[in-house]
Amino acid sequence: MQSSAKTLVRKVIPIALAVTMLLGGCGKGEGPPQSREPVVSVVTVGTQGITLTGELTGRTVPYRIAEIRPQVNGVILKRLFDEGSEVQAGQTLYQIDPAPYQAALEISQAAQDRAEANLTAIQLRKDRFEDLLPDHAVSQQDYDDAVSGVKQAEAEIKSWQTQVKAASINLGYTDVTAPISGRIGRSDVTEGAIVTAYQPIYLATIQQLDPMYVDMPQSTAEVKRLRREFADGILDRAGAGQKLVRLVEEDGSVYALEGTLQFRDISVDPTTGSVILRAVFPNPDGILLPEMFVRALVTEGVSENAILVPQQG
Repeated sequence: MQSSAKTLVRKVIPIALAVTMLLGGCGKGEGPPQSREPVVSVVTVGTQGITLTGELTGRTVPYRIAEIRPQVNGVILKRLFDEGSEVQAGQTLYQIDPAPYQAALEISQAAQDRAEANLTAIQLRKDRFEDLLPDHAVSQQDYDDAVSGVKQAEAEIKSWQTQVKAASINLGYTDVTAPISGRIGRSDVTEGAIVTAYQPIYLATIQQLDPMYVDMPQSTAEVKRLRREFADGILDRAGAGQKLVRLVEEDGSVYALEGTLQFRDISVDPTTGSVILRAVFPNPDGILLPEMFVRALVTEGVSENAILVPQQG
């Protein structure tokens, strides 16, 4: 057993020495690590005119609003539109009972006819007196009375003509029509309701939604800053693009159509210290609805000496 052990030791020791020498040789071949030189990039910085934009919050406002009210008293016989539908200017929305107004028109027309018939008789009498006056067959007073009678009859006819016209207008008002085209809301009256002329409670509301306004408050401090930068030459007008406005909707999407800045209000809201900017946007598909919250990207001006640094890839 001892002889076998010695033989095993004699075999293992040379192998271990060989492995040690091999590893030592590999370590000597690597040498010390070498430091890398830093890479320096050189870019050219230049100046160029760029358009600057500011972001304002705003609310959409209908382009036109019409509150429908009756112009005569009466009973609503019919409602002639679907709530929430599109209506056209001149379209009949409600019908008020026309019977009393038709009767008033006929009475006025009859009175006018009677006055015209009286005028014919009075005119003949005046003409006859005029022929007899040179022969002194009638007195001057009788002739003057005939002339006066003709004038009174003519005046009476004009009076009845005016009343016929007024009665005709009132009869026409029994058809309550849309003053503008747009989308009509819910009706606040039903058939059988009694309404009065120019009552404070409107029957319905029509809103024109194409185009659509967007009202944006801007702080007076911001207004003063922009005026100062224009005066100092820091900013220049962007030409036709100065009035262009883009919209970002509530969900973050950008509205596809550009708007145009209409005006800046001259009055400052004392509660907010801001003025209102109004822009108008085309809205052919009805995407913008009244009172929507939006963000507006408004062109502030052009900075001619902006420093531009190229973007590194």
